[in-house]
Amino acid sequence: MIGTKLNDRYEITEHLGDGSTATVYKALDTKLGRPVALKVLLPHVRETTRKRFFQEATAAAQLNHPNIMSIYDIGEDGDHHFLVVEFVDGDPLTNYIPSAPETVVKLGAQMARALAYAHARYIIHRDVKPANIKVTPDGTIKIMDLGLALPREAKRVTADGMVIGTPAYLSPEQAQGHTLDHRTDIYSLGVVLYEMATGHLPFDADEIPALLMQQVRQPPPPPRLIKPDLPVDLERIILRTLEKNPARRYATGDALAAVLESVLEAPKRQTDTGTSIRTEAIAESKSGTRRDKPTIRILLADDHVMMRRMLATFLESRDEFVVVGEASDGDIALREVLSLLPDVLLLDLNMPGKGGLEILPTVRAEAPNVKVLVLTGRDEDWYIMRAMRAGAHGYILKSGDEGELIENIIKVTQGQMVLGQGVAERIVTGMIGGDNQDLNVTERQVLLYVAAGFENPEIAQHLQLSLTSVIETLAQAMNKLGASDRHAAALSALRHGLINLDELHDL
Repeated sequence: MIGTKLNDRYEITEHLGDGSTATVYKALDTKLGRPVALKVLLPHVRETTRKRFFQEATAAAQLNHPNIMSIYDIGEDGDHHFLVVEFVDGDPLTNYIPSAPETVVKLGAQMARALAYAHARYIIHRDVKPANIKVTPDGTIKIMDLGLALPREAKRVTADGMVIGTPAYLSPEQAQGHTLDHRTDIYSLGVVLYEMATGHLPFDADEIPALLMQQVRQPPPPPRLIKPDLPVDLERIILRTLEKNPARRYATGDALAAVLESVLEAPKRQTDTGTSIRTEAIAESKSGTRRDKPTIRILLADDHVMMRRMLATFLESRDEFVVVGEASDGDIALREVLSLLPDVLLLDLNMPGKGGLEILPTVRAEAPNVKVLVLTGRDEDWYIMRAMRAGAHGYILKSGDEGELIENIIKVTQGQMVLGQGVAERIVTGMIGGDNQDLNVTERQVLLYVAAGFENPEIAQHLQLSLTSVIETLAQAMNKLGASDRHAAALSALRHGLINLDELHDL
């Protein structure tokens, strides 16, 4: 069609590209003397496609925003049906995959505000993806192709339950054919941000049904697993846009833009994991939105897949929690803790490779602000004592109920040390048969070293006692506490405050 003049006005000068329903040309508007783009509908398309094609004109004509492509005219010339839209001189957003965090933030904020403008006018895009976004030479975003845009008053031209959009960028509600609101665009923009930040899509599969199932059920891999140097704040923002439940995403595009911009405004994130939550709360308040509670970011480490899935599903159903990652063994758990810096690590003790007890000291040393809550089926004194000695902030049993789990997660984030039911009951009862707990100074010192993991010869050396004296002292302490072995005696002393964790950690 090069050289063709449609409606005796639009002279086609260049072929720009082809889509599934239309061919796009550059043309000259001979009346106004300006370049435009023509979207010429392909022949023999279905009637529903033709109606949806012209719905773009109705929707986009209502919008006047610097980051949204303008529509100028709608035309028909013989068999050619076409739209006349703004010609955008720029690069596709695909050229910006991947990008530096600063670019992701600056371009992402523009996209979010443009969508917020459309949403305020009851228009949702439904097909946000890099191919529908351009960046001009001066760095201005232009959101294009509102062919799937849906005004509130528009008559539906697709059957209920029909999936419309590009599979890799579909929201879970789109993938299931559910009724949509503006938050579907927030999710799709989250996929775009994820791809810009990492160079990878959060979900990918060879078969479309498998891809849609991932969108509906599978949590996205944390971006910092791919880009370890990505700012933690930016990762958290991206993960929130990708929440399966629309209610847990950002309420508006303006709120998303505000928190994105806060990543650049705030000083470099410190190790205090509360910093980003406070920053987000301030940014959202500026944008006119408010969150009742900060989100607690949780990492699950357990080698039982069903256990992890049940925990993740339960925790994700609550507004105050977000599961940022999962690990099936100690090595993976340690790597993800150091990468993601979650607020809470829910840690099983017995896992393949390194167990929870083995990685606990490293977690506490290299990620001191991560709260470690042991969640295990082991209730033996030795395990409890070892975990507390290694720096766990709490110890709860898998046999506990869901309410107890929620309560204890919140408590450890507040700096409290927690012991769950079963463990706490053992402390109350003391698991002891004797009543005489009046330990002398030497007995307390010996038990303190036992609790710290020292063997009898080492204790003798540190306390400058003979090995026989250490053994005799331990026997006396065990008798007073009614304990069956040295570990049970040390744990009983901890329970009753005869020795304390501060002293233990100072050794």
